[in-house]
Amino acid sequence: MIDACFAKLKPLIGTAGACRGSGKSRATHYRRCQPPKLGPRRPRGTPSNALSEAETAELLTLLRAPRFVDLAPAQVWAILLDEGRYVASISTMYRVLRANDEVRERRAQATHPTRARPELMADKPNMCWSWDIQCRHRHWMSYADRSTMPMLLAVCRLSDVPKSGRSA
Repeated sequence: MIDACFAKLKPLIGTAGACRGSGKSRATHYRRCQPPKLGPRRPRGTPSNALSEAETAELLTLLRAPRFVDLAPAQVWAILLDEGRYVASISTMYRVLRANDEVRERRAQATHPTRARPELMADKPNMCWSWDIQCRHRHWMSYADRSTMPMLLAVCRLSDVPKSGRSA
């Protein structure tokens, strides 16, 4: 609909006026007038202020030094600035670390063993006891599996009935 309106307005008031009148962005209009760009993108050139191989190696050596190995690049950058030394920006430090697969938790982390979930097994009555959070009254009940569930539901229902209304 916008394109149809634009096509009718363009011969009368020009491209800029037709774009304003139809609500179409001029950048979008001119982008769509260009032929499609086929093939791979051109490789991006290296910026003139990029670190040289020697500077990159020096930065990596500095970041791997024992005094900085436990610190984030922002902390390393601040400490070096306090000492009056500027090696690279924080983002460049991250970029160099990422290129060397070192962007991760840099401190040695303790790994805890996975905690096994306790499994309650009962093959006889009164063998395994657990608190049932589904009952409204506080009392202990036998751990329920599928075969004992109807019996436990009866116990829960009996506990809801006042003692005077229960039969034996």
